[in-house]
Amino acid sequence: MKLDCFGRPISSAPDSWIDVVERYSNDNNKTLHRTSDSTRCLNLGSYNYLGFAAADEYCTPRVIESLKKYSPSTCSVRVDGGTTKLHTELEELVAKFVGKPAAILFGMGYATNSAIIPVLIGKGGLIISDSLNHNSIVNGARGSGATVRVFQHNSPAHLEEVLREQIADGQPRTHRPWKKIIVIVEGIYSMEGELCKLPEIIAVCKKYKAYTYLDEAHSIGAIGKTGRGVCELLVVDPADVDVMMGTFTKSFGSCGGYIAASKEVVQYLKHTCPAHLYATSMSPPAVEQVISAIKVILGEDGSSRGALKLAQICENSNFFRSELQKMGFEVLGDNDSPVMPIMLYNPAKIPAFSRECLRQKVAVVTVAFPATPLLLARARICISASHSREDLVKALEVISNVGDLIGIKYFPVEPHKAHAEESRKKLE
Repeated sequence: MKLDCFGRPISSAPDSWIDVVERYSNDNNKTLHRTSDSTRCLNLGSYNYLGFAAADEYCTPRVIESLKKYSPSTCSVRVDGGTTKLHTELEELVAKFVGKPAAILFGMGYATNSAIIPVLIGKGGLIISDSLNHNSIVNGARGSGATVRVFQHNSPAHLEEVLREQIADGQPRTHRPWKKIIVIVEGIYSMEGELCKLPEIIAVCKKYKAYTYLDEAHSIGAIGKTGRGVCELLVVDPADVDVMMGTFTKSFGSCGGYIAASKEVVQYLKHTCPAHLYATSMSPPAVEQVISAIKVILGEDGSSRGALKLAQICENSNFFRSELQKMGFEVLGDNDSPVMPIMLYNPAKIPAFSRECLRQKVAVVTVAFPATPLLLARARICISASHSREDLVKALEVISNVGDLIGIKYFPVEPHKAHAEESRKKLE
């Protein structure tokens, strides 16, 4: 049983170092019991890309102030008494930040996709979805009543093939033209660490007059020179993306999500979306956390901390990825992406890797079926701007030792790296 590798409780903020609660089992991990002890571990699992998840000199005092002023919950839906001054301020700020005319907030990132997609499209419509899109998109598409077709992961050529075929065929049975076609992609794919080929995909969508829906959960705030996500990094005009979705749970250290689009689309969502009409609005302190974090990123706090954080996350990600590759690990994803999966493949190596890293005080997240195919198990490393170079070097040492121990260095080690490792072993 490998239940001890998942759902590990922590007893601290998800900063670069965390306290992992120790557990024990008397029945081969069928049931686990917590102890009052904890282990201080290096955190390589949380989506704390810019380091806002822990106490921050600018954000935290403002969040505490908003907690005193507004209380932890609005206890109401947005259309009743759940819209505070903070909610409208954040909607305007997000729209300005991502470069769209308007935005709407939701209390949960997952529900932003699963509740919005059925409102945007229904029966008689066609959704063309990337084969590796997140579960929230899959559930939203299934619940919409629209016809769903899938294109090969990140392949604009196959997307064009699917679009041509579907437009020629039309709706099932009647062969009438589709009422609308939406192509759904992600900015950074959370299990692959890959950047979307957005310019090419947008070119295809424009050619066939399909709408584009971009999920920026992992990319907004984390990539691009000023943190504006994949559009900034790949030099895409936000006006070319019809609907931009993102969450506040990653780079901004809060909760909830947003949709940024034209004023007409946002107005339509405010009148029709169940997640806006029937769900309790986002917690005011959580809203204040996002406002403060965006102000730090934009430099409106009067310091250059935001720019330094963005430079740091980029430098940390690229350093860590290149070092892992030099060691011989199979690392997925692209440069600049803070998500880097290390392929384990064999399901038996999941508990081996996870337990051994924890024993050496490095907390990692391992991903198994059903989140990935059965034989494509991986460890997903998430890098933060709050990681120091010493933290990353320690993590690399531990991961290298564990990789040797369980045999997951599937590629040859780079020559100069091999020589350095031999020298280190001789010194030991």
